[in-house]
Amino acid sequence: MARPVTLFTGQWADLPLSELAPRARQMGFDGLELACWGDHLDVSKGATDQAYCDAQKKLLEDNGLQLFAISNHLAGQAVCDVIDERHKAILPPHVWGDGDPAGVNQRAAEEMMNTARTAARLGVKVVNGFTGSSIWQYLYSFPPVAPGTIDKGFSDFADKWNPILDVFDEVGVKFALEVHPTEIAFDIVSAERALEALGRREAFGFNYDPSHFGYQHVAYVDFIREFQDRIYHVHMKDVYWSSTPQRSGVFGGHLNFGDYRRYWDFRSLGHGKINFEEIIRALNNINYEGPLSIEWEDSGMDRFHGAEEACAFTKKVDFKPSERAFDAAFDKEEQPDA
Repeated sequence: MARPVTLFTGQWADLPLSELAPRARQMGFDGLELACWGDHLDVSKGATDQAYCDAQKKLLEDNGLQLFAISNHLAGQAVCDVIDERHKAILPPHVWGDGDPAGVNQRAAEEMMNTARTAARLGVKVVNGFTGSSIWQYLYSFPPVAPGTIDKGFSDFADKWNPILDVFDEVGVKFALEVHPTEIAFDIVSAERALEALGRREAFGFNYDPSHFGYQHVAYVDFIREFQDRIYHVHMKDVYWSSTPQRSGVFGGHLNFGDYRRYWDFRSLGHGKINFEEIIRALNNINYEGPLSIEWEDSGMDRFHGAEEACAFTKKVDFKPSERAFDAAFDKEEQPDA
């Protein structure tokens, strides 16, 4: 095995961490990527309470699990989003507060600052998450959207995230955006623009997840090479998309995941269309040595069966890069004396 294989706990937050940790070890995982919701990690507490952070980390260690990254997608989403009732369902009560949009944006930013502080107390160097976007609603440009409107969206992103990233810099932690529809960056072009908006500061990079690129027909292997110095973490997640026309398209037709009429849907690893061997080869090319973290999503499969299978799949598909040219043995200087 070239890299540790971890499980992102976001889709498992209905289970107490004390129950999930031993199950994850039994399924073959080397570590967990803790989600900052459920009882898995409370960043308001962790930002100031070292004993709490030590206890959460010890729970993992007692089960033979490592911790490389934590993730706060939910609070991050509310930093730049145009806030509505949907956010109330995903945010902690202290972040939602009275629901005033500007207040929610600000409290979400403070929660992300506390996430960085908690990561530092845990000895973790990467926080994964979302940024939200004030301009996602303008994805399809009709009525026509003036270029200045999009410019303002990226300026809003920079204005709201630079103070957060200042805290990340202060504590020596990096933020890794999971490039994803509904975020400020959702493909290669928008990812480049997000970097430029922040002046390419090193505190900001990417949590690479190919499943969000495949069905969009974004060159997901090229993304690794394009942003090789900004791949701070990797999610392993698969996705299926139809090779023939369907009743709905890329935008999903307002259908829930798992509906057979969808053009695309997330699948357990090895059951979709992502070419993971090419991803591993590209990660080897850029010398990525971090974990491969499984974000398990498949509406048609039992999650314990799927996660265990996905863990085994990832360990099988991963391999170390070669330390020598395959034809080096043809060189007589490489051969031992007779």
